[in-house]
Amino acid sequence: MAGLAAAAMAFALSTGSLAQDKGTIGIAMPTKSSARWIADGDNMVKQFQEAGYQTDLQYAEDDIPNQLSQIENMVTKGVDALVIAAIDGTTLSNVLANAAAMDIPVIAYDRLIRDSENVDYYATFDNFQVGVQQAESLVDGLKQRFPDQETWNVELFGGSPDDNNAYFFYNGAMSVLQPLIDEGKIAIPSGQMGMDKVGTLRWDGSVAQSRMDNLLSANYTGDRQVHGVLSPYDGLSIGIISSLKGIGYGSGDMKMPIVTGQDAEVPSVKAILRGDQYSTIFKDTRELAKVTVQMVDALLQGGEPEVNDTETYDNGVKVVPSYLLKPVLVTEDNWQKVLVDSGYYSEDQIK
Repeated sequence: MAGLAAAAMAFALSTGSLAQDKGTIGIAMPTKSSARWIADGDNMVKQFQEAGYQTDLQYAEDDIPNQLSQIENMVTKGVDALVIAAIDGTTLSNVLANAAAMDIPVIAYDRLIRDSENVDYYATFDNFQVGVQQAESLVDGLKQRFPDQETWNVELFGGSPDDNNAYFFYNGAMSVLQPLIDEGKIAIPSGQMGMDKVGTLRWDGSVAQSRMDNLLSANYTGDRQVHGVLSPYDGLSIGIISSLKGIGYGSGDMKMPIVTGQDAEVPSVKAILRGDQYSTIFKDTRELAKVTVQMVDALLQGGEPEVNDTETYDNGVKVVPSYLLKPVLVTEDNWQKVLVDSGYYSEDQIK
């Protein structure tokens, strides 16, 4: 029996080592400053290793030359595939040409890589729908909190202009808001509209807070109050909320404006429970990692990755075949079911 047990253990060890022999995947992530990207990296490493791959995970801390250097090193070392969440999706053409010369497939991860033919697939969420959900929740919140207001005063924030997703978020939101602006139901007192005016470089919360400070001091004097703020990301929302609370919103007769968000980061979920933030969008990074691992595995094993969109994501050189996951709106009504019951967070992390 002891001999059989030893043989079984030896077999298990040998198959375990063989399971890790399928190759090395280079994973380039933008920054650790967002909890969301840390979760993305961790989930991919776990799932790639379970699928039998080694991983080389690098974070560039929102430094474009740093990310370029990291990807160049991965190519030089001869990784078998690259998964890239680009800081600036327009700066990678040369390094991706080098990857293509070495037959290294490239998956764009949640951020489209632009101006390169050497992007094989794109794994992301339905980013236009993210914007639609943000705007719909903004309008729902305005109706609930300010039901007697003939016209709601709203300010708009966009994401980083060098992130292709930011335009999808903004355009999705405006598909809902523009008709209400045209009807006079929503006013933009600052007049600031369009990504060239409302974009927030590098998704920086301190930049958003400073801009909100300026919007309030320039456009909300006297009795005029802001009723809602379209924010495309939780990190911006926290800065915007700090600005609003800094001049008294959320106290006395100054109701807290409706503020949206995205990524269901813990500070923002807590802000939702306090009533400071109205909603966020949950994008389950476990599912995105799963789709990405399946894409890479199919490519490296000679198969065809599953896609569900072959029209939307034109990167300026080609339409990149994509797999789009569904985003989920989170409010105080469903946060427990969506975030805790699914195992994404523990209740202790939120409470």
